[in-house]
Amino acid sequence: MTSAATARSPRAASPPEPRAERDRPPLRRVPLRVRLRNNWVMLALMAPGLLFFAVFFYVPMLGNIVAFQDYQPFIGFKDSPLVGLANFQEMFGDPAFWESVRNTLAFAALQLIFFFPAPLALALLINSLISSRVKRFVQSVVYLPHFISWVLVVALFQQVVGGAGLISNFLRDHGLSALDVMTDPGTFPVLITAQVIWKDIGWGMIIYLAALANVDQSLYESAAVDGAGPWRRMWHVTLPAVRGVTVMLLVLRLGDVLSVGFEQFLLQRDAVGARAAEVLDTYVYYHGVVYGDWGIGAAAGLVKGVVGALMIWGANRLAHAFGEQGVYSG
Repeated sequence: MTSAATARSPRAASPPEPRAERDRPPLRRVPLRVRLRNNWVMLALMAPGLLFFAVFFYVPMLGNIVAFQDYQPFIGFKDSPLVGLANFQEMFGDPAFWESVRNTLAFAALQLIFFFPAPLALALLINSLISSRVKRFVQSVVYLPHFISWVLVVALFQQVVGGAGLISNFLRDHGLSALDVMTDPGTFPVLITAQVIWKDIGWGMIIYLAALANVDQSLYESAAVDGAGPWRRMWHVTLPAVRGVTVMLLVLRLGDVLSVGFEQFLLQRDAVGARAAEVLDTYVYYHGVVYGDWGIGAAAGLVKGVVGALMIWGANRLAHAFGEQGVYSG
């Protein structure tokens, strides 16, 4: 009888709610006006950053209409005639465009293979140092080149590995043939990769050091007690701790794979020739600004942006498939 009554009345079978839960008033949605007033300080701090992105990133996206026009600067967007996909057809039929695509992908692959793991390796090396004073000194030394402009970086490499540089003069003094890396198209990919590593390895290292600082030290102590050596502790404790950050940076890197450095290539393009140094960024610059083919330049930039967005989406979905958070969820 009791079981039948219980089956007919599910409410009687469930435990009574605590008195505090019953007496709690229902949550009311805070009006937007109140939330804005309560968080005006944070909104004021965010305003300059939002304004920067709006002015320099989102508003210029409206200029992509040039890719579908025979754009003439002196008559403006409104009066320039629409040509549909003619700019894209001309661009895809240009051998220089495909050469710039091949160069861009080749340089991106070199940077992905050699530059991407370099900050992690340097962070692991610095994190293994015992002296905090030595750590701070090494961090400052490798971090400073990030703030040097590409003009100075190229000039510095010219003074070291150029035809009249330090290494060439040393070889001449010892009766050997001079070495001019700066004007050799064959060694240009190695030069570009070395410049990127020297300039930005410290910037990426800071991110990994911040992730390593959050690793629970008791994990290392437990692993050492279990007999794990330094290499096994790094493999089973350190690398899993920074895996999420590594995947996030990899997703962002893949999304930016077609941007290998405009200033760096523009400064050295004349020295090695367009066949060796032409990338998508310089292709857009020379066709859109120097040669006045605004429609083709805008079409190349639009293709580059669409491919980059697809790369971020695909890499982020792949990260979710492996159980990582990626850049965004969903």
